[in-house]
Amino acid sequence: MFLIVLSNWTDVLNYPGLELWKFINLAVFVGAAIYILRRPIAAALAARGESIRKEIKQAEEDKKAAEEKLTEADAQLAHLDADVQALRQQAEKEATLERERLAADAEREIEKLKSQAERELETARKVVKKELRQFLAKRSLDLAKATVISQLNPAEDVRLIKERVAELGRVRG
Repeated sequence: MFLIVLSNWTDVLNYPGLELWKFINLAVFVGAAIYILRRPIAAALAARGESIRKEIKQAEEDKKAAEEKLTEADAQLAHLDADVQALRQQAEKEATLERERLAADAEREIEKLKSQAERELETARKVVKKELRQFLAKRSLDLAKATVISQLNPAEDVRLIKERVAELGRVRG
């Protein structure tokens, strides 16, 4: 049986298009290529491995930084509602204070206008009283003059003048 196998083996080796020298040539070429390129390929693979390790390390650092930023952003978002509520309350408080201030300013302005109106009314009242007194005095004087003129006659007029002159003489005298 070994002979049969061996005889078949020689047939395999002598099969047309399958020459053993091609395989041997390929093996020698691959061996020489491995021997010659072993160091540069090893160095290139080591450099590539180191570059991959650096990239992995950088990616881990970037991931860690991103996670920290995400944690910080989550914390800020958690406080965002509280901050918005606090700002809203502060704005409402400021608006209330502003309304109160404006109301107080308006009240002061109203009081000021009332006082000014009262002063103007008092001034107008005094002016009217003065004008009324002047009018009444003038009217009284006119009436007295008219009465005196209607009651005076020339003899009475001479008598009154003499009395006044005599009175002036006594006062000077």
